[in-house]
Amino acid sequence: MSNEARSGEVPVLSTHGLTIRFGGHVAVNNVSCEFRPGTLTAIVGPNGAGKTTYFNLMSGQLPPSSGTVRLYGEDITHLGAPQRTKRGIGRAFQLTNLFPNLTVLENVRLTVQSRAGMGLNMVSMWASHIELIEKAEHFLHLVALTERRHENAAALSHGDKRKLEIAILLALEPDIFMFDEPTAGMSVDEVPVVLDLIQHIKAMGDKTILLVEHKMDVVRSLADRIVVLHNGYLVADGDPTEVMNSPIVQEAYLGAGVADHV
Repeated sequence: MSNEARSGEVPVLSTHGLTIRFGGHVAVNNVSCEFRPGTLTAIVGPNGAGKTTYFNLMSGQLPPSSGTVRLYGEDITHLGAPQRTKRGIGRAFQLTNLFPNLTVLENVRLTVQSRAGMGLNMVSMWASHIELIEKAEHFLHLVALTERRHENAAALSHGDKRKLEIAILLALEPDIFMFDEPTAGMSVDEVPVVLDLIQHIKAMGDKTILLVEHKMDVVRSLADRIVVLHNGYLVADGDPTEVMNSPIVQEAYLGAGVADHV
């Protein structure tokens, strides 16, 4: 990483003219955006706006039709999701992505083990790596799953699966945290645990957080900045209050007139 990147002069993550087409449909259309450390950016828009597709392009789940993705100024468009993860992009999915037949603790400790460069050898002697087990337990404590650590992931409720997924994301210790609707399907009682965790990550001050979220109360409580997508276009970007009160965003959510502004 260059000195410019380390000093914050170069964005941590950026997209330039990012576009993807599925047949005749353009799901993300020429989106250019920059994300810097210490900020939480909420990406919002109506259903079908292209939010999750944009996330997939940045995290490497989808290759773009055109445009580039850059990490600390380096073009990473050609890299797949595993390579981007190794370089510090952590992604929590809208749909849970767990090992269902492993215990809650095993799911997290495999991530800790991999992060430590020890690979995914299930027969590794964990007794000789107590510090890694303790680290896995720490992440489970943060998401309030310590009491369920010996249960199989498949037995968890949807809300607890989301919390486990966030524990795995924390265990990756990424520079960039990408949350795709982290509170979806959670009960009212479960939501504060996740929001507190995101606040905790934000308070570190050196992490870049991207959040796709439909719940505007969540967005208002967390976001430093809001980016609005509509029909694949970036139609607004800026201070949360100003963006949410702007006519173009009001029209986007009401589904009228946006094409005139693009």
